[in-house]
Amino acid sequence: MPPDKFRVGLVQMSMTPDPEKNLQRAIDRIHQAAARGAQVVCLPELFQSQYFCQREDAALFDLAELIPGPTTTRLSEVAKQLRIVLIASLFEKRTPGVYHNTAAIFDADGTLLGLYRKMHIPDDPLYYEKYYFTPGDLGFRAFNTGAGKIGTLVCWDQWYPEGARLTALQGAHVLFYPTAIGWHPAEKAEFGQAQHDAWRTIQRSHAIANGVYVAVVNRVGHETGDIRGKQAAGAGLEFWGGSFLCDPFGRVIAEASPDKEEILVGEVDLRALEDVRRNWPFLRDRRIDSYAAITSRLID
Repeated sequence: MPPDKFRVGLVQMSMTPDPEKNLQRAIDRIHQAAARGAQVVCLPELFQSQYFCQREDAALFDLAELIPGPTTTRLSEVAKQLRIVLIASLFEKRTPGVYHNTAAIFDADGTLLGLYRKMHIPDDPLYYEKYYFTPGDLGFRAFNTGAGKIGTLVCWDQWYPEGARLTALQGAHVLFYPTAIGWHPAEKAEFGQAQHDAWRTIQRSHAIANGVYVAVVNRVGHETGDIRGKQAAGAGLEFWGGSFLCDPFGRVIAEASPDKEEILVGEVDLRALEDVRRNWPFLRDRRIDSYAAITSRLID
C-alpha cells in the first residue's frame, strides 16, 4: 500500500543547444533530487532541447523519438536505480507525420507505466506548437505508482479547469505540470507581473477546487530556440522559472526563483489532503446533474 506521505522533487533547469548534454544534465539533477529524499521527480516540459517551437522548421522533427526509445530506456534505468517515480516530458514520434508533446511516467521499478499526450496545444507568437504537435488522444489520466496516485498534464493544459478536474476525479493526489512558459522581453515591463500572477493563481485554484496537491515545473533562462547552432529570429523568450508545489488549499509549500536553476523538494501528506476535503467538500457538493452543457463550445 502506498505511504501516507511522500516527497516530490521538481527540477527547474536551463537548457543548452545540445540535446545529449541536456539529457545528461537532467539525469544528474534527478540523482540530486533523489539524494534529498524525493520519491517522485518531475522534469520540465521538453527538457532535452531549448524551446524549439519559437520557429516553424521541418528539420526540428528530427528531435522527436519513438516511445519506447533510447531516451525512455535511459530514464527507465535511472528510475529503477534510484527507486523513484519519474515524470519526463518528451517529443514523441508516433509515426512519420504524427508527433506529440508527451509525458512519460516511470514507476520506481523502472516500468514505463504509461503516457499522457498534451491535450491543449497553443499557437501564439513564439509558441508555434500546433505546427509540431498533434493534440493528445489518450484523454486525462491518473497513474497508480509506488509512491501514490498521480496525474500529469503539460503546460498549456494548466489554464483549463476541466483537465485538472477530470484528472483529480480519477483519484490523483498530485497534479504535475511540466512547463515551458516565459515572457516576451518587449512585453515584460508592461505585462510580466500580471502574466506571472495569473499563471500562479490558476494553478493554485486547481489545487483548491479539487482538493489536491499541484506541482509545477518550469524551465529558466533566456532562449532563442538554439538547436544545434540554428536560432529563431527575434529576441527570444525569457522563461520565468517560479516552479512551485502547493497543498490542497492552495498554500505554496516550496517555490523556486525566477532566474536560477534549483531543485525543489516538498512533502505530500495524504492525511492533510483528506482533512481539507472533509472540511471543504467541494467534490461532494458538485451538481453533476446540471453540467452537461460544459461540453458545448458556447451556450448561445
